[in-house]
Amino acid sequence: MNYIKINNASVEFPIFDAQNRSIKSEIMKLGKRGIISSDSNGKHVTIKSLDSVSLSLEHGDKLGLIGNNGAGKSTLLKLISGIYEPSKGSITRKGKIVPLLDIALGMDDDSTGYQNIKLRGLLLGMTPAEIDSKRLEIAEFTELEDYLNLPIRTYSMGMRIRLAFAISTAVDPDVLLLDEVIGTGDASFIQKAEKRFNELKDRAKVIVLASHDNAVIRRICNKTAWLEGGKIKMIGETETIMREYEKCC
Repeated sequence: MNYIKINNASVEFPIFDAQNRSIKSEIMKLGKRGIISSDSNGKHVTIKSLDSVSLSLEHGDKLGLIGNNGAGKSTLLKLISGIYEPSKGSITRKGKIVPLLDIALGMDDDSTGYQNIKLRGLLLGMTPAEIDSKRLEIAEFTELEDYLNLPIRTYSMGMRIRLAFAISTAVDPDVLLLDEVIGTGDASFIQKAEKRFNELKDRAKVIVLASHDNAVIRRICNKTAWLEGGKIKMIGETETIMREYEKCC
């Protein structure tokens, strides 16, 4: 069963004020890298963030995304998640897709910790019944106790991250999307958080992880795609791709 099937998909972003002098200068730089297109008079310019990408992900695939900044890794994650739709080509998605691209997204400073469990849970696609069933377990994992009754604007950064992490890792995804491995920001919390994160990975049927940490890609992923200029330069077994990547990058 294919959970994700991408066929010759491109993601393009129009630049409407391309005649602006400073923007035009940047566009000329990008043009040398082959990731822009324009009409004959140069007034309508399009940036290609992904260019003719094809891949399929099946049960058990743990795909790493590697490449320099601007290679298209985050755009590909957003395409898979449904945040972006392809400008050209097609994508088919099946199953529950959970993007953990920003673990604090959807949290409200003026709401309590308990209220944010519900808000963030709904944003991640959990049903109210699922949230209710996991509310106590999430609360216990945070170790925030009575602070959960207070607005999160009163929290330290470490407390906020604990809460966001606990909620984000309570989901049961078919496809789990990660832009770098989730951090906790609290050294005393790392071992407990790592165990929970590993349990989340085990529940997911498919994982797609973008990372600049080669060791993390090797540890988590059985397949890797090397992106360059919005295109997939190489894709295959992780160790094979990583050896080639490390020769030149």
